[in-house]
Amino acid sequence: MHHHFNGLKTAALFGVLWAVLLGIGAIISAGTNSAAPLWIFSLIGVGTTAYGYWNSDKIAIRSMQAYPVTEAQAPGIFQIVRELSVKANQPMPAIYISPTQAPNAFATGRNPKHAAVCCTEGILNILDERELRGVLGHELMHVYNRDILTSSVAAAVAGVITSVAQMMLFFGGGDRRNANPIAMIAMAILAPMAASMIQLAISRTREYDADEDGAKLTDDPLALASALRKLEVGVQRAPLPQEQNLVNASHMMIANPFANGGAKNLFATHPPMSERIARLEKMAGRPLGH
Repeated sequence: MHHHFNGLKTAALFGVLWAVLLGIGAIISAGTNSAAPLWIFSLIGVGTTAYGYWNSDKIAIRSMQAYPVTEAQAPGIFQIVRELSVKANQPMPAIYISPTQAPNAFATGRNPKHAAVCCTEGILNILDERELRGVLGHELMHVYNRDILTSSVAAAVAGVITSVAQMMLFFGGGDRRNANPIAMIAMAILAPMAASMIQLAISRTREYDADEDGAKLTDDPLALASALRKLEVGVQRAPLPQEQNLVNASHMMIANPFANGGAKNLFATHPPMSERIARLEKMAGRPLGH
């Protein structure tokens, strides 16, 4: 059990997400005397998510223009990742480097056998070996915790909610004699917003889990805390451009890669750095630098 009950929180958030979807289904059924539209959009959502899940490593790596490296090219990263993989009794992932000065890292892949870890040139320039080990431990735990599956399912349900809500707003719900127009309009406007907020809350919860589990894997919470402090400053100095392909992959990264990322915003993909650092310091039993 995680100390902060993040697994339970994730399950509860999924419950709310499905409740919103079922609420839309009930309104559509009342308005059209048929649940077929909901099933159609659900199947589309499942199909697109399955594609994204099976190709998650290729999509994220391509968005960052990353290239594979050998152990001779990046011996330090290989040594750390191999050590942590052996400790976790997991296979060695592929290693990539992204040629950008924006400091960040991510791990992706549908399972440990099909995983990849990517560091940007920027993060390799600002972190020392101990801090990099903390970051890589965090990223490997995203793979071991099957967070790609979790985020894929959340994205699928949120996407179906948004698509069906837009259909409701456009078509007006079919047979208005059986529909409550106020409820339909409210659901069509508020449901996509609620779905996005819940999806991002799931993403933030998984970040806390990866911080905690990664710190346990490395036995060094303060190393990750120190890395996060540097990343908070580094991202503001060298952010990624807010291009759509990068926005789509941003939730996989250890730090929000965009300038003024709005860590306290309800629509942020990552928890506030200050809260993450505070949790890690609490794990270590003392503040960073003491």
